[in-house]
Formats: sequence, structure tokens, C-alpha cells
Amino acid sequence: MTDIVSETSKKPHISTSAKVSQEGGAGGWLALNEKYFAGVISIGVLLILWEVFSRWLLPMLNPRIAVLMPPPSLVIVAGWEGLRSGMLIAHAIASTERVLIAWGAVCIVAIPLGIAMGWWNRFNTYINPIVELLRPIPPLAWIPISILWFGIGLGQNIFIIMIGCFFPVLLNTIHGVRSIDPVLIRAAQNFCSGEFTILRRVVLPAALPNIFTGARIGLGVAWMVLVAAELVAATSGLGFMIEDARNFLRTDVIFVGMISIGCMGILMEGLLRLLQSRLLGWYHG
Repeated sequence: MTDIVSETSKKPHISTSAKVSQEGGAGGWLALNEKYFAGVISIGVLLILWEVFSRWLLPMLNPRIAVLMPPPSLVIVAGWEGLRSGMLIAHAIASTERVLIAWGAVCIVAIPLGIAMGWWNRFNTYINPIVELLRPIPPLAWIPISILWFGIGLGQNIFIIMIGCFFPVLLNTIHGVRSIDPVLIRAAQNFCSGEFTILRRVVLPAALPNIFTGARIGLGVAWMVLVAAELVAATSGLGFMIEDARNFLRTDVIFVGMISIGCMGILMEGLLRLLQSRLLGWYHG
């Protein structure tokens, strides 16, 4: 047995890149770069299937419905026209402004409130019933009353977005505070640290991973609720562009708006992940 172990230990270690190079060919290169190109390949396959279905198969099955499902080539042309005219950029800026204002205001309010509800049980006893009463109400149900309160415009849109993304941020913050290891709290108390010092130096850093999770979920919900708000009560934004295109049966422009929302969401999610990796370099969860 000792000889076998010694012979095994004498074998040179082959790195992953060396193994890939030994396999050779495009397959080895793809295996090495799969993490970076898998998404591009899947999206490319989806676009090809979409083009074939919309341009050739759907017209043969039902020409009337084919008008409502434009191929991606026409969507790309419509997107380029929107960029060249500046219309798409103007609507994207208007939507991004609403999302950032509402999401930022929610983070300023919901994170401290969540920390307080998670840390002080007595405070949570009074506030939690109100949260549980309002949480099941969908943001769309607030649209009629919000129009009466704020009219049609920026204030109404921000209010609806805040309603939608408030509870994910709040609940994840509460969960982050309550999931802290009690040993950390007792260790800080043994050093005679004050309560607010413990909150600042122990509770907040330990709860940051969950807070970032809630902020990311809230950001995604903010984009979904934004479209609903702009469809009803806005004169600009990607949601308004989608609704306006529906009135003129411009399904290619509708898809441009939908894809633009997805791209903006991915971009903002990536920036938030980058900030999280910079602030939470110690976290490997």
C-alpha cells in the first residue's frame, strides 16, 4: 500500500488548462471558456429559432397571427431606428430615473426599519401587524388611488414602484438581522460594547449579505412594477412606449421596449453585484 501511495504521489500534477490543451480542438477551448460564452450561445440559438418560427413557420400556420410575432431581424431594425432618433434613449432614461429614485428611497427607509424590527422585538410587535396587513396588497391595486392622490406623472410612478419593492428589501433585512450567530452578539456584549455600537459594528456588517439580496430583488421588482405604472399613468418611459406601440400595432417596437427593460435590469443588477463584491470581499456564501 505504501508503494502504491508513493508511486501515485510521484505522478506530476496536470492543471486544468493543461488537460484542456491535451484534449485539443474547439471542444477543449469551449470547455475552458464555457462560463463566458454559454449565455451568448444560448441567446444566439434562441434568436435563430425565433427567426425561423416567425419568418417561415408561423406565416404558414396562421398569417394573421404572424403579424403579431415579428422576427428578431425586424426587432433589431426597430431598435436601431429608436436609437438613431433618440426616442429609445429618452424613454430608457425616464424609466431609469423613476426606478433609481424609488428604489433609493426604499433602501433609505426599509433598511433601517428592517434592522429595527429585527433587533428590537417590542418594536417589531407593534410594526409587524401593519406590514403583514399591507404586504399582500398587490402594487397594481394601488394604481387607482395613487392617480387620485398624485395625478399622472412622476410622483405617481415613484409611489407605485416604492410599494412594489419595499417589502422585499424590508423582509430580507429583518431576516439578515435575525439570522446572525448569537455567539457574535454575546462576544460583543462581553467587551462591554453599547447597543448602538453592536448594531453598527456587528449587526449591520453581518446582515449586509441579506440586505444586498433584498436590494437586488427589490430592484428587479421595481422594473416589473414600473412597466405597470407607466402603462396606465405616464407620458414617457419604456412602459409608455410599449403601450403607445400597441395602439399602432407596432409589435416590433413592443419587443424593443421589452428587451430594453431586460437589458437595463441586467446592467443595474451587474453594477449592484459589483458593489456587493467590493464591499463584501470577506463573504463567500
